[in-house]
Amino acid sequence: MAGSAAAEAAPVVAGTTVDHLTATYQAHYRSLLGLAALLLDDTASCEDVVQEAFIRVHSARNRVRDRDKTLAYLRQTVVNLSRSALRRRILGLKLLSKPMPDMASAEEGAYDQLERDDLIKSMRGLQRRQREVLVLRYFADMTEAQVAETLGISIGSVKAYGSRGIAALRVAMEAAQS
Repeated sequence: MAGSAAAEAAPVVAGTTVDHLTATYQAHYRSLLGLAALLLDDTASCEDVVQEAFIRVHSARNRVRDRDKTLAYLRQTVVNLSRSALRRRILGLKLLSKPMPDMASAEEGAYDQLERDDLIKSMRGLQRRQREVLVLRYFADMTEAQVAETLGISIGSVKAYGSRGIAALRVAMEAAQS
């Protein structure tokens, strides 16, 4: 009897429910896919990363104690999985004996595609933290506090990385256009 009374007195942590996670999936899948697309370079990898993020959050949903933090947890998972994917690619490139030839895309002649390519190249030239801050801040439309929480850094660091990243991006874009 005393054991059952103690069990009833213990707080029950609901975590993120399957229904809440499903609703989050339906509402934020595209934005998370866009986040992954800015960190990675091909659609298939982006889709894989976002799907894996939802699978991992689903598996750990009882550990997400505040349902309001589900999206932040998903964003952090997407960023971490994107980093892992990039690490695997770098290792794979180091192991390749010959570089793969570049394939030209059909839209290569379009001006907006060239501009987008310049932006992506310039973004890839930034330091990792600068790129992550800019992607989360401006492309994922997160506040400085949300970026700081997602990356596990201070708001001051978000501001510093963002400022330096924008300056470096501006220089790189001007060089690409001249």
